[in-house]
Amino acid sequence: MYAVFRTGGKQFRAEPGGRIKVPSLDVEEGDSITFDDVLLASNGDDISVGAPTVDGAAVKAEVLGHGRDKKVIVFKRKRRKGYRRKQGHRQGYTEIRVDEIVL
Repeated sequence: MYAVFRTGGKQFRAEPGGRIKVPSLDVEEGDSITFDDVLLASNGDDISVGAPTVDGAAVKAEVLGHGRDKKVIVFKRKRRKGYRRKQGHRQGYTEIRVDEIVL
């Protein structure tokens, strides 16, 4: 059993008991959260594809914690002009554990 859901402009595949890092959510640690924007749901051989979402499907998860990902270096340069800019960025994330998938 698995589902594909959308949050933060990205899509994630969820399986019960799995851990996922999603873009930062404004939820406290230990709280439960429900994702209703399910694009695809599978229960063994039965696959439901939404148009655009699957009606009545949801992914229920628990928030494990918040953090920041590894640093990504952004380097800009123009040849023969002496123009160089170096900038770093760390994206925030929320780690969740999928409890169940409701179809």
